[in-house]
Amino acid sequence: MNNREIIEAYYRDHQKELLTYTSSRLNNSVLAEDIVQDVFLKLLCNPQPIMECTLPALALTIARHLINDYYRRLHYRLLFSQTLTKNPMTGEREAEHLLSVHEMTALLERGLARVAEPCRKVYRLHIYKGMKVSDISRELNDDYKSTEYRLGIARKEVRKYLRHIS
Repeated sequence: MNNREIIEAYYRDHQKELLTYTSSRLNNSVLAEDIVQDVFLKLLCNPQPIMECTLPALALTIARHLINDYYRRLHYRLLFSQTLTKNPMTGEREAEHLLSVHEMTALLERGLARVAEPCRKVYRLHIYKGMKVSDISRELNDDYKSTEYRLGIARKEVRKYLRHIS
């Protein structure tokens, strides 16, 4: 059986079980359904071979990660909204904030200038477009490990540069 058939069979047999798991952790049935759907979407998009014996653990792990991501985003949204209500930006502070963003971007670019072009390209796609390593490797028609390695090199160089100037 290929990946798709294995995942379809698992979906038919265990979708409700996974839904119960996510619902118990989220207390929101609609959100739980979305997460279960995302789990199976991730499984279907996974190019690596999947074995029937490891699929239940893989599905639960993906679900747990998606639930953690949801709570992490929720936490940061709440922190951000609290910060905005406590410290609303005045026109002058907004200008300062924009200036600091531009300064930070310039510092990043100076740090990136020390790295080879392939590493720079990967880092820019990751930082500016928010792409994941798998998406970047697909876009650049490069292998996943090479892309991950290049991103690591660029991160190290930028960190080293930023430590040096501060």
